Amino acid sequence: MLAEELRVLDGDSPLWRPARPLLDAALRLEQNNATYSWHGWNKQQITTFLDRLSPRCSLVVGVWETVPGEAGMPEREELALGVVCEVVNGEVHSICTFQALTSAGLKPELEPGVDDALEIMRAARRLVAPVAWALFMEKAAWDEWLFACGDDGAVIDKGELLATFARQGRCVLLGGQPRVYTREG
Repeated sequence: MLAEELRVLDGDSPLWRPARPLLDAALRLEQNNATYSWHGWNKQQITTFLDRLSPRCSLVVGVWETVPGEAGMPEREELALGVVCEVVNGEVHSICTFQALTSAGLKPELEPGVDDALEIMRAARRLVAPVAWALFMEKAAWDEWLFACGDDGAVIDKGELLATFARQGRCVLLGGQPRVYTREG
């Protein structure tokens, strides 16, 4: 799941703060036995997902939060989490925030929407690796998906839950990898 030598490219970025607890959870999943779960996640479902990706690719997550305006100003959308994970042969080898993507031409002020999502994916491809999947969503939906679990904390199918969110319009899930079709299917 995680490479033995995982690189964090911009650990001093303010965007790293919300990503750190997720890395801590991934480390706990990595280090515990197969029965350990964290908020409906287990090592097997993550490993299965990573193993199905191209040998070298990236995963992108952008989460926006609606922040109330101050002193009569309108509310605004603010980036709450923006990370790119480099995956090599089914293992996460590096993690960086969207701030690191500015060196690949990404503008520093991002907004939710298709235009910025595509720019994030282009910058991730240039700096990290071709994007396998990019997930963009609002923080309330992110928290619901991230922390959802079955009865008594049981593991659930996070992929199916995310697909449900996408069908409901609660997130945008973009695939960046070409699919190879054969005559058999």
